[in-house]
Amino acid sequence: MRRLFIFDTTLRDGEQSLGFTLNTAEKLEIARQLVKLGVDVIEAGFPASSPGDADSVRAIAKEIRGVSVCGLTRALASDIDCCAEALQAAEHPRIHTGIGVSPIHMEKKLKLSPEQVVEMAAAAVKHARKYVGDVEFYAEDAFRSERAFLVTVLEKVIKAGANVINVPDTVGYATPSEYEELISYLMDNVRGIENVVVSVHCHNDLGMATANSLAGILAGANQIEGAINGIGERAGNSSLEEVVMAVYTRREQYGLDMKVNTREISATSKLVSRITGIPVPAHKAIVGAGAFMHASGIHQDGVLKDKTTYEIIRPEIVGIARNSISLSARSGRHALRHCLGELGYQLNRGELEDIYQKFLRLADRKREIFSSDLRALMGETGIYID
Repeated sequence: MRRLFIFDTTLRDGEQSLGFTLNTAEKLEIARQLVKLGVDVIEAGFPASSPGDADSVRAIAKEIRGVSVCGLTRALASDIDCCAEALQAAEHPRIHTGIGVSPIHMEKKLKLSPEQVVEMAAAAVKHARKYVGDVEFYAEDAFRSERAFLVTVLEKVIKAGANVINVPDTVGYATPSEYEELISYLMDNVRGIENVVVSVHCHNDLGMATANSLAGILAGANQIEGAINGIGERAGNSSLEEVVMAVYTRREQYGLDMKVNTREISATSKLVSRITGIPVPAHKAIVGAGAFMHASGIHQDGVLKDKTTYEIIRPEIVGIARNSISLSARSGRHALRHCLGELGYQLNRGELEDIYQKFLRLADRKREIFSSDLRALMGETGIYID
């Protein structure tokens, strides 16, 4: 099976979205959990951005083993020198360097000619190769670049020694069909691309980061970049857990092998949420509180008869102990009987019908029914409810 590499940028692109800086101890705690999760690459930070970030990258590089530790740079020798120094103690160091390649980035932000951009890109990769054997090049805003120019840039950096090519949708502008077509075009037209890892880094400005990443994988990319819980600049990055579980759940379609331990997904999500202070929405796919909760009576009846009627992922696969039934006025008799059974109550049909009618009257007055309410309905608490 084709190998899919998992590149986590929670500590770099994810942190940029917080409005504050994680300290070294917090970054190390997340990095340790990412090792348990089984990612291939941890992008630990942008060392040249601040002394504190350099210190964090240095600490992660010194302690973390078993994965590649990566630092981001601009296509500047001074950035690369700083990154190389911070990564010195890493078991598997990677320098991630790059430059904007779209007309708007070159003209408005960089104020450089296309020829200057090509020269800087190749020079940056060559400089990084003086320090490490693992160099990734990012073609910033690749999706909005001119194709012929993008091919030229990528061929130059591959020749200069880049062994990973990152093709970002930096501003989340692509649709899945367009992004798949771009990756396919590059796979067919860039000389030497068969000798490197092709990486996808998609943002979520139009809500399509996960879909675009999966489209890129179908087109031949074999590294996915994303962040836990989808945190990142503006509307966020590809949600790493969503991409991983899509590939895992639909493996007959993708035919990819990963080394991720999916049972660590929930724990990783909760840790990142706690440390960053960014809550996970209840409706969030894979890791939200409602991801394995069933509220509709029709759904509850089905899932109690056979979980596969409404669950395409077993909750324990992502580290969640079990699914849950949310009792409300939408719940039916089957769900009520199940929840009462879990509390130790066994009712015949007539008893169940009587309690169900009382349950409905209570449920019309309350948003959700809890175990304490069920015990009261059964008369256990001495509180009469009717």
